[in-house]
Amino acid sequence: MNDKIAVYPGTFDPITNGHYDLIKRGSVLFDELIVGIADSKRKGPLFSLAERIELSAEILHDFKNVRVVGFDILLADFATEMGAKVILRGLRAVSDFEYEFQLASMNRHLIPNIETMFLTPAEQYSFISSSLIKEIAMLNGDVSEFAHPIVQQALKDKFSKRA
Repeated sequence: MNDKIAVYPGTFDPITNGHYDLIKRGSVLFDELIVGIADSKRKGPLFSLAERIELSAEILHDFKNVRVVGFDILLADFATEMGAKVILRGLRAVSDFEYEFQLASMNRHLIPNIETMFLTPAEQYSFISSSLIKEIAMLNGDVSEFAHPIVQQALKDKFSKRA
């Protein structure tokens, strides 16, 4: 199997325009890019795993070589199961580097045959995080610059139910 397969893991709670930017750019680097959505119950996500998969799949449906898959196992095991050669990670700022370096080093120890590759988002997305978007949306702020309209509506629906 010579396909260049990469896994782009995260909680995607919710998927942002920054994530989309990295997926778009990563999709041209690999034969297949698997967006691995981690269950991450310990993080207490706003959206269920099924909701995050559905939102991401709907937004990414035009990418023919991108597949959205949920997982609740160790990333090293997930990447191995998917046949990945690369784990793709995003670095927004220098503050991300230390944590991402630690993860990459641990993954290199656990799965030495899979490389970690870092991409930085386009400048206009470098400050966007799912946490900030959720907070802005919860307070009825405008997140249209940061998230796809599908995500904007999902956030409105989620927070209107909580009110």
